[in-house]
Amino acid sequence: MPSASSSRHILVTGATGYIGGRLFPILNAAGYRVRCMAREPSHVRCDHAAIDVVRGDVLDRASLDRALNDIDTAFYLVHSMGSTGSFEEEDARAATQFGEAARAAGVRHIIYLGGLADPSHELSAHLRSRLEVGALLRAAGVPVTEFQASIIIGSGSLSFEMIRALVERLPFMITPRWVATLAQPIAIRDVLDYLVKAVDQPPPRSVVYQIGGADQVSYRDLMIAYAEARGLRRHLVAVPVLSPRLSSLWLGLVTPLYARVGRKLVDSLRHPTICRDQSAVAAFDVRPLGYRAAIQEALRNEDRAFAETRWSDALSSSGAVKTPAGLRYGNRLIDRRQCMVPCPPDQAFRPIRRIGGERGWYYANALWTIRGGLDRLVGGPGMRRGRRDPEHLHDGDIVDCWRVETIEEPHRLRLRAEMKLPGRAWLEFTVTPAPQGSTITQTAMFDPVGLPGILYWYSIYPLHEVIFAGMLRAIARRAMEDHAPDARG
Repeated sequence: MPSASSSRHILVTGATGYIGGRLFPILNAAGYRVRCMAREPSHVRCDHAAIDVVRGDVLDRASLDRALNDIDTAFYLVHSMGSTGSFEEEDARAATQFGEAARAAGVRHIIYLGGLADPSHELSAHLRSRLEVGALLRAAGVPVTEFQASIIIGSGSLSFEMIRALVERLPFMITPRWVATLAQPIAIRDVLDYLVKAVDQPPPRSVVYQIGGADQVSYRDLMIAYAEARGLRRHLVAVPVLSPRLSSLWLGLVTPLYARVGRKLVDSLRHPTICRDQSAVAAFDVRPLGYRAAIQEALRNEDRAFAETRWSDALSSSGAVKTPAGLRYGNRLIDRRQCMVPCPPDQAFRPIRRIGGERGWYYANALWTIRGGLDRLVGGPGMRRGRRDPEHLHDGDIVDCWRVETIEEPHRLRLRAEMKLPGRAWLEFTVTPAPQGSTITQTAMFDPVGLPGILYWYSIYPLHEVIFAGMLRAIARRAMEDHAPDARG
C-alpha cells in the first residue's frame, strides 16, 4: 500500500510512451495521486478522472515548472532516440533542464529508467546518452533512483518487437555478429515492479541499480525461444560481415522499425548488457522471471489484452497501428469496417445473431461454400456444421466453421475460426448506440504464425475488400428491413 508520502502528487513524464503508458495506471490503482505530462495530453490513454493530465515538454522550462508544482516524486521516462537531430544533445539539454526544474519545485525524488552498459567499454551513442542522462539528473541535487535495464521483454518493447518481426517473417536468417551478444532480458512486469516499489524507497542520496532477468542469454537464444513459444522452426546462420549500418538496413526491410531508430538500436546491440551489480535484488522485493517465462508471459498478456479489446472504441485502439492492409495489434492483423443504421441496437443486432447456418453469411455465399470445401480438403470442418438454433446463440455454439467465443446481446458477437489456417482468426461484430440509431462495427482479426500466415493474410486481403464490405452492407440492409413498420420477426 502507498505510504504517507503518496498524499502528494507523483509526476509521470513520457505518459504516452511504452513504459509510462503502463506505469501510471498501476500507480493510480495503488492509490497514489498521479499527474501525467505529455506534449499532446489528448494522446494519453487515461480513463481515470483522478489522474491529472497536463501539457508539458522537457525542453520547455515554463511547462516543466507547472507540471512539477506540488510534486513529491517524478518519473523521468523520456528519450529522444527517434528525433531527426542530435538525440544526444537533445537528451542532455532535457535532463539538465528537468533536474533544475525539479530542484526548484522542491521535488524530493526522481526515478529514472535508463540503459544497462559497462562504462569502461567504448559505448554506442545510444547507451552513452542513457548513462549521461542519469549523471545530469543526479548533478541537479535531487536524489535520483536510476534503474539501468537490459532488454525489456513485453509486447510493444522495441527490442521485443524487433525479435518478433525477424522470427515471424524469416524462416532462414543470415545473422550478424551481434546476435551472439549477451544480455539479461527482463520482463516488463518486473521493470514496472521495480519502478513502483522505488516510490516508497526514496534514497538519502542518489543511487544506481542494474536490473535484469534471471538469465544471461544471447539474442540468438531469444529468437529461438520466441520461435519455440510460437511453434515455429527457424534456422540461424551467423556471418561476421554485416556492419551496424547494413544490419539496420536489413532490419528496415523486415521489421517495423524506423531506419534512423534501427541504426541507433543496432549500434547498441553489439554491447553486452549484463548486471555486474546485484544490489537491486537485495534492495527490492522483486524476483525477476527467466527469459522463456518472460516471453510466454508477454504472449499471454497480449492475448488477454486482445480478448478484452473492443474495436468499436476507437479506430486505433490501444497498441494498434495502421498498416497497408488494415490495422496491426501486436502480431495480429485487423480488417475493420463500420456503418450507421437508423434503428436501435436490438434491431441492428438481430441479423448478426442470426448469421450462418441456413441463412448463410448475407453476401457471396458461393465464395463461403468454396472456402468451406477447400477447408474440408485439408481436414477442416468446412461450412456444413450449421448452427444449433437459427435465432439465438450462446457461448461455445458452433456456427458453420466458427465457434462463438463471446456473445453479449445486443452489443457484441465474437466468433473464433475452427478452419485449418496458418494462424488464428476471429470475426467480431459490435453494435453501439448512436445519435440517430446504431453503429455496426465488423472486425476480421488474424494472428499469423510465421511467414505462411503473413502471406495468407495479404493474399486474401483483396477478397476481404469484397466479401466483408458486402457482408456489412447486407447486415445493415437486413437490420433496416427488420426495423420497417411492416417487418415480421
